[in-house]
Amino acid sequence: MPGAVANRILDAAHEIQELCSSEGWSFCFIGAIAVQRWGEPRLTQDADLEVFTGIGDEQRYVDKLLARFAARIEDARSFALQHRVLLLRSGNGVPIDISLGALEFEEQAAAGATLEELTAGIRLRIASPSSLIVFKVFAGRPKDWSDVEGIIVRSGRVIDWQWVETQLRALLELKGDSAPLERLASLRTRLARD
Repeated sequence: MPGAVANRILDAAHEIQELCSSEGWSFCFIGAIAVQRWGEPRLTQDADLEVFTGIGDEQRYVDKLLARFAARIEDARSFALQHRVLLLRSGNGVPIDISLGALEFEEQAAAGATLEELTAGIRLRIASPSSLIVFKVFAGRPKDWSDVEGIIVRSGRVIDWQWVETQLRALLELKGDSAPLERLASLRTRLARD
């Protein structure tokens, strides 16, 4: 991320983290900010995080977040409660995408996150490389697969592959699609040869 843009995004991430921490919420950054720590840094325009809300208590989290941050879409509250994603804007204008976590994997990802210093003076609660691989493979967009490759190259030695495969198998079963597991195995084999 170029300097000025990166600083604005990290400032926005720090701002949302302060609220989540002060509320005692379980959360972690999962998008390009986390990739910056565990993989190959790439350009991004926003800060992505998961806040574990569980099922049934989402309104409390959404209302608290909307009281502090501006919504990016009309009727953001209803959208968040229906789609489990809250679209906000930080004080400095950076978009923030918050996934409302409810699955056991999402709870484990937030619980296993660690504070990582991404730049002098800014420490953010980042998903582990193992959790990040699961998030990325499940999302499955081309940029996610590119991120997965960078994470394996840079952080592969600390990834708990058995845990990753167990979590992915359960999540992909919900989608009815096991092909991403095969693609991940092929990618790991190719990178091991390189």
